[in-house]
Amino acid sequence: MLDTLNTMITDMLGPAGPLMVVAGLAFLLILATIPMMLAQRPDPMEKLKKTGQERLDAETRAVLREKRKNEKLNKYAQFLEPQDAKELSAIRMKLLQAGYRSKDAVQMYYFAQFALGLGLLGVGVLYFLLLVDQSAATMQQKIMYILGPGAVGYMAPKYWVNKRVEKRKEEIQSGFPDALDMMLVCVEAGQSMDQAIVRVAREIRPSFPALADEFEIISHEMKAGKDKTQVLNDMSERCGVQDVSSFVTVLNQSQSFGTSISDALRVYASEMRDKRVMRAEEKANQLPTKMTLTTMMLTVPPLLIILVGPSAVGISEMGSIGQ
Repeated sequence: MLDTLNTMITDMLGPAGPLMVVAGLAFLLILATIPMMLAQRPDPMEKLKKTGQERLDAETRAVLREKRKNEKLNKYAQFLEPQDAKELSAIRMKLLQAGYRSKDAVQMYYFAQFALGLGLLGVGVLYFLLLVDQSAATMQQKIMYILGPGAVGYMAPKYWVNKRVEKRKEEIQSGFPDALDMMLVCVEAGQSMDQAIVRVAREIRPSFPALADEFEIISHEMKAGKDKTQVLNDMSERCGVQDVSSFVTVLNQSQSFGTSISDALRVYASEMRDKRVMRAEEKANQLPTKMTLTTMMLTVPPLLIILVGPSAVGISEMGSIGQ
């Protein structure tokens, strides 16, 4: 069969016919493999380098934007920051406890006070000039209409930050017993303390994001090589919760004396569960008192009206008949 095919090709193309056919098949094979070669999967290292470069570019752009914004605020830093180092440290710690950890948080806080104070002061002046009878207004009314909105605008950021601090403390205090139980499980399963903190931060984020943020900060600082004792003390200051401070003390003492961390976590987690039950019982015991006051305010006046009302109407009718 091959001889017949060879003879046919030789008759059609001449003595060089078989060579030409082989060359043509090789050329077609090369054309067919070129798209396959071009469509092959990229090198994983190249893909990793490209992804890393894109991430680095994105972080660089974010840093540049933050730097430009900081430069605008730094022009007025002497007006937007307290010059006393102690006062600056106190307001920075207050903002950290509220969850504002950016570099220019202090400047933004004082800028908000300055802008809202002047803005609402201007609104108060316009309202007084346009809608209030100035000739009949007393000095107390002038102060209330003009300075009142400005004072409210100046105090609003402070009120907001204080509310954020209290809300964040309550969230950390509520989620801390569960975080300790999960950390104890991770440590007893064989994980190190650092790995347990990372795992706990990932697991509790949907329920307690503020506490998860604190644990993530701890893990990042430990990876950066910061002293563990200092990292835990910083967390205690940022949270401002007594339970967290006691937990930090327990871990530092366990590390100093070389005792088992799992035993310390087990005892402290049990104490935290008992304290949570005690807080729930305390709120339950306060409930009857609150309900009593509310019940008296809502039921006693209608009851007096029902009981005394007919007598008052009868007395008034007797007085009218006597006249």
